[in-house]
Amino acid sequence: MSMAAHTVPPPLRDGDRLTSEEFLRRWEAMPDLKHAELIDGIVHMPSPVGRHHSRCQFIFSTWLGNYELKTPGCEGGSEGTWLMSRKDVPQPDISLRISPEYGGQSKDEGLFSAGAPELVVEVAASSRSRDVGAKLRLYERMGVREYVVVVTGKKQIQWKVLGPNGYQAHGPDADGIARSRCFPGLWLDTRALWPLDRARLFAVLQRGLDSPEHAEFAARLAAQKR
Repeated sequence: MSMAAHTVPPPLRDGDRLTSEEFLRRWEAMPDLKHAELIDGIVHMPSPVGRHHSRCQFIFSTWLGNYELKTPGCEGGSEGTWLMSRKDVPQPDISLRISPEYGGQSKDEGLFSAGAPELVVEVAASSRSRDVGAKLRLYERMGVREYVVVVTGKKQIQWKVLGPNGYQAHGPDADGIARSRCFPGLWLDTRALWPLDRARLFAVLQRGLDSPEHAEFAARLAAQKR
């Protein structure tokens, strides 16, 4: 009796045009591949990550991780794959969401998160053109409520907040502190980033965590748990 030969999917290649289903099918056949994205139906493969990118991503992951620790119902992630649409499967550098059981806007589909997290941070080095172009438009379209781009080469922070007409710039207050609208108490001292002053950076975050607005937000999330 003849048996049909097992067909191995072709490998992912930069620039391929695929649906999300085909993108995931090919990725699952490449167990050694750790990073790939589908943006507007186009495959983007990883590029080398430099020291400044790696260091900056670590600091922002720690910053959001400290916030998550003190805020019930919040869930952070690093380089996790998100199922956003039939043409979009991004892998944000860092994300922070309100868990579905606490009333968040995203959901879970099998091994992956689906929909859109409330906040995304992208460290823009070699990927800058995509982070401020196709990815910005994707996150805006899918409803990511706050989008932070850390431009390492220019030592800049671009913080966007989603409004009725799309993303609007969200700069720091007069004291140099950028305060999240989606996550009360998530404070970023922009003056502590270059050169990096970790003690000051996390001291300001702690002030945000000790603020009345954070206490109110945390209580509201706890009350919404299903």
